[in-house]
Amino acid sequence: MKRVQQGFTLIELMIVVAIIGILAAVALPAYSDYMKKSKVTELMSVASQPKAAIQEYVTTMNRFPTTAELNLDTVTSKYVASRSYAQSGDNAGTITVTAPGTGIGEGVDGLTLTIAGTANISAANPAVTWTCGGTIHNKYLTAACKHS
Repeated sequence: MKRVQQGFTLIELMIVVAIIGILAAVALPAYSDYMKKSKVTELMSVASQPKAAIQEYVTTMNRFPTTAELNLDTVTSKYVASRSYAQSGDNAGTITVTAPGTGIGEGVDGLTLTIAGTANISAANPAVTWTCGGTIHNKYLTAACKHS
């Protein structure tokens, strides 16, 4: 009478476990970066909120607003420690958002995202051009906000 094999051999099981281990070793760092990038999106959202108000002010007053004129609300959350605005002259200003010291992850915690605006005040309709910067690494920023 022939004996029919039932189940898997030990070597087959070891190969499957090794494959799962390799996949996990590749997936975990990618997942960690993805989670940091999704949390940095909140920083970018908070930094982008005052852009429309600044554009409107530049269009009507033909200069960038002062900190008092813009009157930004204080914003803090789990992933945002602070947000500030500073005028850099009549034709420029910078919005700065700081990440908290902990909570997002290594490479982002305590770092800043800046969005600097400049406008050609002498133009008939002065449009503000925005440039991203700061100390947060590019791999955590969206494609529209990568800096050099």
